[in-house]
Amino acid sequence: MAQDPLSIRRARSEDRDILADFQVRMARETEHRKLDRQVVREGVQGVLADARRGFYLVACVGGKVVGSMMITPEWSDWRCGFFWWIQSVYVVPAFRRRGVFSRLYAHARAEGRRAAGVCGLRLYVEKENRAARDTYRALKMIPTSYRIYEFEF
Repeated sequence: MAQDPLSIRRARSEDRDILADFQVRMARETEHRKLDRQVVREGVQGVLADARRGFYLVACVGGKVVGSMMITPEWSDWRCGFFWWIQSVYVVPAFRRRGVFSRLYAHARAEGRRAAGVCGLRLYVEKENRAARDTYRALKMIPTSYRIYEFEF
């Protein structure tokens, strides 16, 4: 990366397929889940087409996307503001442990501080993903007392 600097930008419609590919890979790597590529592609397109759903940040080296994260807003009545949830984080294996996530996170944090009505950042992590948890702690993120429950339709 020293020869070719890392840049961060908002994702565009032409990034749809690489973002969908990243999500399919991430689910396989972290949760051993096989996702339907077409459903994921449509889900990514849904975010790219409607900013109310969120947005993606991408990390690029030499014009090539090497990492990404999705930001989705959640209203907090307790704080009268939005938390930006960091989701769908993926970094190409050859670029891991080289500061890509840290740069994406710093960019999201800076945007959130500048944006009206944003009160903080949150994320969830697979409980067995120790490397991710260590990374988040190193970035001064703190674990909360909450657990996530879900019911899928």
